[in-house]
Amino acid sequence: MLFSDTPVCAPTTFSCLWLFSIGSKVGDRDEYDRRYSSFPDTLKIKMKGMAKDMFYFGYDNYMKYAFPEDELNPIDCQGRGPDVLNPSNININDVLGNYSLTLIDTLDTLLVLGNVSEFHRAVKLVIDTVSFDKDSTVQVFEANIRILGSLISAHILLTDPKHPFGNVGLVDYDNELLHLAHDLAVRLLPAFENTSTGIPYPRVNLKSGVPPDSINETCTAGAGSLLVEFGILSRLIGDSTFEWVARRAVRALWKLRSNETGLLGNVVNIQTGQWVSKQSGLGAGMDSFYEYLLKSYILFGEKEDYRMFQASYESIQNHLRRGRESCNEGEGDPPLYVNVNMFNGQIMNTWIDSLQAFFPGLLVLNGDVEEAICLHAFYYAIWKRFGALPERYNWQLQAPDVLFYPLRPELVESTYLLYQATKNPFYLHVGMDILESLEKNAKVRCGYATLHHVVDKSKEDRMESFFLSETCKYLYLLFDDDNPLHKSENKYIFTTEGHVVPIDKRFREKQWNDLSPCEKVVPDQETSNGPFSNNSNCDRIPEERRYSLPLKSVYMRQIDHMVGLF
Repeated sequence: MLFSDTPVCAPTTFSCLWLFSIGSKVGDRDEYDRRYSSFPDTLKIKMKGMAKDMFYFGYDNYMKYAFPEDELNPIDCQGRGPDVLNPSNININDVLGNYSLTLIDTLDTLLVLGNVSEFHRAVKLVIDTVSFDKDSTVQVFEANIRILGSLISAHILLTDPKHPFGNVGLVDYDNELLHLAHDLAVRLLPAFENTSTGIPYPRVNLKSGVPPDSINETCTAGAGSLLVEFGILSRLIGDSTFEWVARRAVRALWKLRSNETGLLGNVVNIQTGQWVSKQSGLGAGMDSFYEYLLKSYILFGEKEDYRMFQASYESIQNHLRRGRESCNEGEGDPPLYVNVNMFNGQIMNTWIDSLQAFFPGLLVLNGDVEEAICLHAFYYAIWKRFGALPERYNWQLQAPDVLFYPLRPELVESTYLLYQATKNPFYLHVGMDILESLEKNAKVRCGYATLHHVVDKSKEDRMESFFLSETCKYLYLLFDDDNPLHKSENKYIFTTEGHVVPIDKRFREKQWNDLSPCEKVVPDQETSNGPFSNNSNCDRIPEERRYSLPLKSVYMRQIDHMVGLF
């Protein structure tokens, strides 16, 4: 049993596995080295083409069978919009707002793939056909990351004088995408009204505001992951309102963290400030809160954001992390981040969810590459076993707890970022495995379908917009070394929905003195250990390790055994 307090030699412990691995290596020494140590350029070109074809198979069929509806049903080859007959179906209605979701969410992916003409056509379609004056009740978080973030990203790329993708300016473009983004953000603002804590309601009706029957509970990620998009919008239009409400929500959540552990819970009552769910983890309900603390600092340079991230990261390492101290050295179970009680750090359950696979990418962004390597290897081992990531995986039972896989991008994102950090061919092999699994297990008549069951590979008739906006984008970028994003002298960052935004000095300049008349001035503190400082804390990967395994074979074998691969 992993992380057991009982000193027994269970199958997943290092000492037992060491004996197992020595015996198994007699006939297959360096099996992992042989498989992962090289990746020919011809194969890279083939995989890049395969990722491109995957995107266009989904995108072209969406445009043919589904547009202007929000999503494509890839099995029936039909469009899907909000479930108007069942308003309580939040699995659908939180996301689908009757505003051509998939087209908007995909805009910058078209540029990443180099298709300027289709990008221009898509932008014109959005300008000519999309309106947010709809009687649709949507989740604030989803509308923000999928719609608002994409509109802002596409606007910036259209008007960026540095033109990372070439001359992509559109004749007669008059900031229409920015105006649409502003209009949507105004319609989301009622979520921040009439809340005692400043933490927003989870849902708004785009016409009428917060529904009268709205619940007073929201998750930490949903309320605390608005700052990147709202902050950029504020700085683009010179109106502090949007950044102020988003930042107020982050600060309100931050004040509710445990005095004992420094951790936050998963679900909070926006009126009382009481935690409804005391579970603290890195997956659903919490993931992008931590992600946006760091990315907000990178974009805006607000030291407050980085201090919150540093404190959160320390609490995560102290209370969520289990396993041996070093990723690539020593004995014991491999590092893993578990779900704990926010007040005492005790393990609450024995599952992790697929959204947590984003965390290796965030570790890379923070410079903790070695730790990222180890955690990524665990999720990759689960993928190898099932050809997908189950929504929840029970690390104690070595079995899925929740069996579906909706084509999520988090493992691909972390794979891409680790490859950019290390240039190790291992991660190209991971990307190839993911590509081939998706082709084999998820491809249907008109696109790629959600896996209902990762074991028997039965499917659901849904292709979420993030498959095109993130999963395909990161797969393509993984194999495209010459992409303009990689060659540009300017630095870019991805939002939590995979939208490209530049790290630009104009976003570090505010056209207002204070975010709030009541805001206290925080003394300037050194952030020399910040992720983009001259004195970086990055764990640099030595050159001699670039073409060896990022994780030693014995540890890879340990993880594979731990998830039941053999």
